Amino acid sequence: MQKNISVLGSTGSIGTQTLEVCEEQNIKIRAISANKNIDLLEKQVRKFKPDFVAVFEENFAKILKRNINDTYTKVVVGMEGLCEISTLPKIDAVLTAVSGIVGLEPTLAAIEAKKTIALANKETLVAGGELVMSRALKSGVQILPVDSEHSAIFQCLAGKDNSQFLKKLILTASGGPFFGKTKSELKNVTVQNALNHPSWSMGAKITIDSATMMNKGFEIIEACHLFGLPEYKIDVLIHRESIIHSMIEYIDGSVMAQMGTPTMKTPIQYALTYPERLSSENEKLNLAKIKNLSFFEPDNKTFEAMDICRNAIKIGGTAPLVVNAANEVAVSLFLSGKIKFLEIIELVKSALKNFKSQKVSSLNQIMNADKSVREFIKSLV
Repeated sequence: MQKNISVLGSTGSIGTQTLEVCEEQNIKIRAISANKNIDLLEKQVRKFKPDFVAVFEENFAKILKRNINDTYTKVVVGMEGLCEISTLPKIDAVLTAVSGIVGLEPTLAAIEAKKTIALANKETLVAGGELVMSRALKSGVQILPVDSEHSAIFQCLAGKDNSQFLKKLILTASGGPFFGKTKSELKNVTVQNALNHPSWSMGAKITIDSATMMNKGFEIIEACHLFGLPEYKIDVLIHRESIIHSMIEYIDGSVMAQMGTPTMKTPIQYALTYPERLSSENEKLNLAKIKNLSFFEPDNKTFEAMDICRNAIKIGGTAPLVVNAANEVAVSLFLSGKIKFLEIIELVKSALKNFKSQKVSSLNQIMNADKSVREFIKSLV
């Protein structure tokens, strides 16, 4: 097997693991990108020798260009650069692992260029799912999920549309670092407390989203778009061991689960090599050693994010976008010490209450609405 790919967000947790998978499976990396981490980006350029490297921030792009002027890698800049490396004639697929809504425009560009999408950027479907899925359908482009939960469902479905036989999807969740806590116990948690995830090693933003359970709410919205199901057919179950990554229940009562050790390299590899399965060096599952698997109903009173996201996808239009934009700003404010942990959700609720949903019609409309929500949240703090 030989594929050529671009990796958007190559210096993050998913991005670095993607490069490892590519090295192991002889997948050629034609382009990589980052926002500011140019020291690591330079190391990646020298190791993988991509044709292009995109840097979102212009000042950092200038520094990198100077640092790698002895290589043949071309430096491109900003959103234009991200779109350029997403549409290169030599690539077969684009793995989007950037954080936030910045992943939406290059994903749409890649779809227009008929590139397969390996999607690790939740915000692309949360903010622009209606637009992305309609354009992918029109272009005949396949969107392969990299999130462990959606990859698990995709694997259980074996890539087939069995929607007429499905009773529900069951997304599993680790419960994050605050499983079992009450709201009163969460009033004064620190950033460090919230970043202490029990199962997964992830970037700061997604780790905070896991702590609030917003991450799981976004996954409900993603699942609606990826698998064409209403939100009431998507359940969530807390599974602390993170061994079962998700399940599907059929109308005859049969339940299928995808299991594995908690590593993102498995779903990354499956998305990049689909429909093939290749051998890997990932740690193999030993159920005899694990012995017990536990399951709990989520506490939606303490962790309101999932109900907020369910409400947003039921409203439709720009409502999920509002939740996403408000959450991005609120998480950033929490990480910088400007608000408390519980205020993240309160700010998101305020945004959803203050912005009337509109039908999604274009990328410009999405970006303008996103900007308005961000400005609104900042004005509250």
